[in-house]
Amino acid sequence: MSTDSELQKLVLAELTWEPSVTAGHIGVTAKAGVVTLSGHVETYIQKFAAEKAVRRVKGVRAVAEEIEVRVPTGLSRTDDEIATVAANQLSWDVSLPRDSIMAKVEKGWVTLTGQVGWHYQQQAAEQDVHGLHGVIGVTNHITLKPRVNTANLSDDIMHAIGRSWFFDDESVHVRADENGRVTLTGSVPSLHDWDLASTTVWSAAGTTQVFNNISVD
Repeated sequence: MSTDSELQKLVLAELTWEPSVTAGHIGVTAKAGVVTLSGHVETYIQKFAAEKAVRRVKGVRAVAEEIEVRVPTGLSRTDDEIATVAANQLSWDVSLPRDSIMAKVEKGWVTLTGQVGWHYQQQAAEQDVHGLHGVIGVTNHITLKPRVNTANLSDDIMHAIGRSWFFDDESVHVRADENGRVTLTGSVPSLHDWDLASTTVWSAAGTTQVFNNISVD
């Protein structure tokens, strides 16, 4: 297991390695596997990429993300301008049901609402807006339409998890209720595996919420 100083160096190296992140203004501290990011970047997409890069580093158990987005004057937009561009982006995305998502903008922060059938559509809507100039943050309040038949949801998810070589039969446990809410328990060796377990569950037809209570050892 890496010491706090070793983990800090590994995280800084990964941020420097990631081409989509300008790491010079990002500060990193590490304590018992919990990494805290601070400082500032010019775009929300850099902030998003920085956290994603840190989660790849071996030994990271959790990330506390405190990076501020400071939009350069030449790239700033009014809330009305951001809302207009966001609405266009969402309407052009063929993976989204037409007129299913609404974007509200307040001081550069975008809040998405609406309802879709799949989790990948929730993610697609967020990705459509988080790279827009002037956006400093995104809150995704898009919900999933519940499905009538979720009786075999737990078994379906366990079979999908079993197909991944990252997990053995005893490392992760799944419990799903009749409303499609899925709870994961167990333990995995890395934050990457923790993320993968969540991604696998979200791919199951009928999943409406995921509570990932897996520990990272």
